[in-house]
Order: sequence, then structure tokens, then C-alpha cells
Amino acid sequence: MTVSASLTSQPQSRLTKRDSGLVVASTNMPHANSLAIGIWLSVGSRDERPDEHGIAHMLEHMAFKGTESRDAETIARQVEDIGGFINAHTSREETAYYIRLLPEHLEFALDMLVDILTQSTLPDTEIAREKGVIIQEIGQANDTPDDIVFDQFQSLCYPQHPIGRPILGTTDSVNDFGRSDLSGFMNRYYGAGNMILSAAGRVDHDDLMTHIDAIEKKLIRAVDVPERRVPQWPDQQDKRQDILIRELEQTHLVFGWPVAPTNDHDRWALRALSILYGGGMSSRLFQEVREKRGLCYSVFSFGQMMSDCGVFGVYAGTDAKDGNELITVAMDQLAHLAQKTTGDELERAKAQMRSAVLMGRESVMNICEMMPREWIRYGELKDANSQLDAINAIDRHHIEQLSQKILAEYPVLAAIGDSRANALMSPEKMDKLIR
Repeated sequence: MTVSASLTSQPQSRLTKRDSGLVVASTNMPHANSLAIGIWLSVGSRDERPDEHGIAHMLEHMAFKGTESRDAETIARQVEDIGGFINAHTSREETAYYIRLLPEHLEFALDMLVDILTQSTLPDTEIAREKGVIIQEIGQANDTPDDIVFDQFQSLCYPQHPIGRPILGTTDSVNDFGRSDLSGFMNRYYGAGNMILSAAGRVDHDDLMTHIDAIEKKLIRAVDVPERRVPQWPDQQDKRQDILIRELEQTHLVFGWPVAPTNDHDRWALRALSILYGGGMSSRLFQEVREKRGLCYSVFSFGQMMSDCGVFGVYAGTDAKDGNELITVAMDQLAHLAQKTTGDELERAKAQMRSAVLMGRESVMNICEMMPREWIRYGELKDANSQLDAINAIDRHHIEQLSQKILAEYPVLAAIGDSRANALMSPEKMDKLIR
């Protein structure tokens, strides 16, 4: 079954690229009662220098700690006085600052965003305080094994590369940052040429552009465009496995393979593969590993795609004694997909993808986040119809070819658990399984 693009009635997005390099994207949603607006920077943790590990994330925290005209309490109070919500996040390839509020407060939202991104004072007292907050955040992550194992996996996939490092940094690196380090990173990258201003909800693009005329000059400064080195998959099999020993009830493991970057034509097929392989209760992993064999409580597959690299992997939490069987069954299931993908399971995956596209476009925040990411990754905005067409075009042959391509690579395996986890597959055992 397919869904015709003509059946969709979705709000249209508009985009303007200014001479300053600032990109402005908006989607008018006439039935929305709110507005989501933010500034996305095409800069993330992968753009940090070796001595800046964690600085992109810390700078995101510090943006709310005071400007030349507002202290930290004033920033929070002014947003909440009008019923708004302000937040930010840092990833490996982007940093975002955004506000959710009522449409009549558009001018205030723009003024606040520009203020925190151009006039932050980075007070020493706030830097010292925020170091403690971030170190607690690092500690919280270290106490969560199903978080740590993904950082461990990332490090194995991309050794000696910023993409392989935890976004939060380390206790030592965070403690070393001073005001000059933070302002240096901000001055290097925080300017119109690296910014996408995104708004979704009850907003008119032409009206938005009149407001941009008034504030744009504050964003214009000479900045560097991040120069990114393409990460390389480890070339030696004995460097593709890492096991951390901790006294835990479960062994948490992640294993996976390299895939093409997010702008590759296989990206939609990869999403479909992840859904039918390990994306829900009807998926092959859930049915075979949990329901039929009882090897774990939680198991799923995932695709992690960036601008120039990507990973397709599996996570599971299991008893250490069942780890090798779980890995074997999971790899067998992917091999079975490479040999034969059924029409029913593919249509089920495509139905979930179509629903995600259409349901996601009902949320002002989802659309506000989606537009800058599409621009950063694809250099254009994708409408619902083009996405549905791409989903409808996926066929079984494409899934089978993609599975074969993935299995042709030697996997990386990260695990954390008690001493029994040492019995997980060695590279030699894994090699026999692959052959």
C-alpha cells in the first residue's frame, strides 16, 4: 500500500538566504496557537580543538548566564513572565538555542536570542558555578551504563577524532576552561555565516523578515566556517572491541557497522531497515531475541547519520552468559534480511515512516528543529510530499542490498558489565561468525 502525496495537506516552508550568510526558514501553521523560534549553528563538539573537549556544550550552558543588559535571573524571569520556555542543546554537528512562546511575542524572542548569542558576558562566578553543574552531569552519565556504552561505542568507531569523544567533555577538560576559552570559541564560530534562524507556528515569513532587518546587523561578524576532517573507521579488527568491567546486574552491549552519510540516497532505506530489523515490537530483533528466546528485556537497532559518516548498530541489555547467543542471533537476523525481506514487514516499516513524517509536521517544535537540520545536511528543505515519495519508492531489493553492504564490513563491539563480559566474542570468534 502507498500513500499518495496528493492526499497530504501540509503547511509550506519558506527560506531566505541573506547576504550576511544568515539563513532564515519559516513554516506558517495557521491553526497553531504558539510559535517555536530558534537559532541553530552549524557548529558542534566535532569542531572543538584538542584542548577544547566539551567547550561547545559548556558554552551552550553559559549563554543563559547573563548578557550586558540581563543577568541570569532576568533571562529566566522575562521568558517565563510571558508564559514562554527557553532551552538549548549541543550535538556533534550543531548547537541550538530556542524559545517556545505565543506568536505576539515574536519580537521579544528575537531580541532574547540575539542578546544571549552576541552579548553574553560569561561572568567568572557563573563559569565556576556551571563547571560544577556540568561535572555533575558527567557524573550522572557515568552512573548510567546504558549511556556510557554508547559513548564507548562512538569512541571505538571513530578513534582519534572529535566525533568519537563524549559531547560533555571530561571533568579535567571542563575544569580547565576559562572565560577566554569560551569567548574564543564563541567569537570563532558564533556569527551569521554559521546560523540558521528557524520559526514554526503562527508566523508570516514576510513579517519575520522585517524583524530580521532590525536585528541582523548584531549577528554579523567575521567567523570561521568549520573545517571538518572525515572520520575513518578503525582499520584493524583487534581495535574494534572494548569491554569495561563493572559490577552490574546486566551487560550492556552495542555493536554496529559503518554506513554512508546522511545525505546519501540510501538514508530512507536505512531508516526502513532499522524499523523492520529492530525498531518495534513486531521487528525481527524483538520477536527473535526477546519474545522467542528471552535473551533480554531491551533490544533495538539504530541508525546514526551525520554529514560525512554514519553508523548502523544494535543495543541490548542482557545477562553476560547470554551475550554471545544474542550477538549471533542478531547477526543471523540481519543476514536473513540480506537474503530475503518480506513485503509485509517492509510495508509495515514504511507505514510507520509515513506516520512519523505526517505526525511530526503537526508539532511546531518538530518543524522548527527539522528545517535547520535539513538545511545543514541537505542544503534544502524537504516537504512532506517529497519525503512520502522517497518512502514509497523503497523496495525489498534496496533493503537486501543495504543489509549485504552493512554485513560486508567488520563490526565494532562495545560492552560494559561484570567480569563474565570478558567472555564476549573476541575478534577471532567474530571473524568466524562473519565468515
